[in-house]
Amino acid sequence: MQTVDIQVIKNIAQEAGDAIMEIYTKDFHIEFKDDASPLTEADIKANEIICNSLLELYPNIPILSEESKIAEYEVRKSWEYYWCIDPIDGTKEFIKKNGEFTVNIALIHKSIPVLGVVYAPVLKSMYWAMQGGGAFLNGQKLPIYMNKNKKQKLFVVASKSHLSPETQIFIEALDTKEIELLSIGSSLKLCMVADGSADIYPRLAPTMEWDTAAADAIVRESGRMSYIFDTDTPLLYNKENLLNPWFVVK
Repeated sequence: MQTVDIQVIKNIAQEAGDAIMEIYTKDFHIEFKDDASPLTEADIKANEIICNSLLELYPNIPILSEESKIAEYEVRKSWEYYWCIDPIDGTKEFIKKNGEFTVNIALIHKSIPVLGVVYAPVLKSMYWAMQGGGAFLNGQKLPIYMNKNKKQKLFVVASKSHLSPETQIFIEALDTKEIELLSIGSSLKLCMVADGSADIYPRLAPTMEWDTAAADAIVRESGRMSYIFDTDTPLLYNKENLLNPWFVVK
């Protein structure tokens, strides 16, 4: 951990974001992966920038990225540290050109995210955190906002593209007089709980580890936590199955 410079990781995220924005402003080609999720030239370019930079700077730390070949669990399970990357989290939002997508770079120690950078290039929002060092948005320490009367009103953030019936039932059952539902794409939902603009983010629908890892590091350093649904167990990373269980960030 001592050899990793958070400013360098922020710079890599910024460089990837700049490359994404060059493509974002033009017409771009869209492909579809085997799981029917979209892939653009921006995903590929950002992945290349991030992975090449990390390999050059930290050659001894392996990389797990959504857009690269995933190492088998028999290899991964021995990793003490590794990078967990999503070059564009919210590719659907990127395609819709609504600005709600992020560059996600996390460092995982065994099963715990210990460093996270989440950069939203359209919004110019740079979130970052390092274990023991606090969490920040554009230099401002998190949380920024505080809801002191949650029994009266809860601010709930949910997925813009993947709001499941189970999530809706969970939200309706929350113990408060009034619920204000906020909707946004990508890992920005976790970041909103970290910065205090949302009180809770229930995700009772599928996500992958690279969707949450970077923002989860920020959540934890802001004094919040991402819990496996209906438990007091935090989310764990580098599992044999990289699919996250349902979870609630609060």
